[in-house]
Amino acid sequence: MSRLGRYIFGAVFGYVLITLVVLTGIFIFFDMIGELRDVGKDGYMLKDALIYVLLTLPSRLYQLLPVAVLIGSIFALSGMADTSQITVMRTAGVSIIRLCAWLLVCGASYAVLTYLLGEYLAPMSSEAAKRYQIEAKQSVLLGKFQSGVWVKDEKQIINVSVMNPDMTLEKVRIYQLGDGAKLAYILDANKAKYQNNGSWQLTDVQRTDFSEPKVQVTPIKEQVWQSSVNPDMLAVLMVKPQEMSVDALNTYIRHLENNKQSTQRYKLAFWGKLFYPLACLSMMLIALPFALAQRRAGNVGVKIFLGILLGVSFNFGSQLVTYVGELYNLPAVLAAGFPTLVLLSMAVFFLWRQERS
Repeated sequence: MSRLGRYIFGAVFGYVLITLVVLTGIFIFFDMIGELRDVGKDGYMLKDALIYVLLTLPSRLYQLLPVAVLIGSIFALSGMADTSQITVMRTAGVSIIRLCAWLLVCGASYAVLTYLLGEYLAPMSSEAAKRYQIEAKQSVLLGKFQSGVWVKDEKQIINVSVMNPDMTLEKVRIYQLGDGAKLAYILDANKAKYQNNGSWQLTDVQRTDFSEPKVQVTPIKEQVWQSSVNPDMLAVLMVKPQEMSVDALNTYIRHLENNKQSTQRYKLAFWGKLFYPLACLSMMLIALPFALAQRRAGNVGVKIFLGILLGVSFNFGSQLVTYVGELYNLPAVLAAGFPTLVLLSMAVFFLWRQERS
């Protein structure tokens, strides 16, 4: 990259960083206000709320980074246009294509950062945050291992192997501790379904009692299981499609296809993971026509407001298209990539019109 390209990169980087810090601070502030409603209930303290909000920070960064790229780029490029720097560059022979190439290199770095955040750091921190919140509020211990999800609830230790999308459980094992932390009995259930009254309906149960002088095994067709554990608590430690890696999603999609099961939800998550980082490139490109038009319009505030509005619309549009794609079984690649492709098309159109005029 030339010295001029590095100069643009540095200017854009500084404004994007400032914008990201400001946006993240605003969202953390409102997240903290939301958590204050639960402070003082069930042993949930102020420090617990603060730790939870801080643990969600990587997820916030992942959500806000493309928007911060757009707003920060508009700030930086509008400042250059206001001081006639872009005009001097154009007079010196720097074409629109060359400016776009420099911005694409800059946007690619943010795309890589967004991908790494969404692929590794954000899922782990989000899971840790939810686990910490539940443990602080419910006084239960949660853990996730290769053998499934483990939950300690007072004198019960629960192991869940499979949790289905409809919140039913499969292959559930419940260890009931008696006096002196001795094992009283074990319940092995093939399936478990949550009831509205706060209990679970276990089916195909095998009860193993450890009573003197021998161990007794009793098959039970159905049994009600009373526990403070609910589907929301268990879902925290189950891998959601949006939190799976691209490779894991691809492998699981093939598994579902081999078993003739629906793959729409996971395909949308797969393509969404691929397209979302590319939004940084579109955001960077669409900021350029905002800056070039600013000299004529003479109102940076309006351009920045429109940029913020566009970034917010992109976030809401991405979520809306994903829900519609899942609801109406639309082609996953089109549903997931539609917002990014629309944004990219708008950037190309505005740049073409700007250059033509």
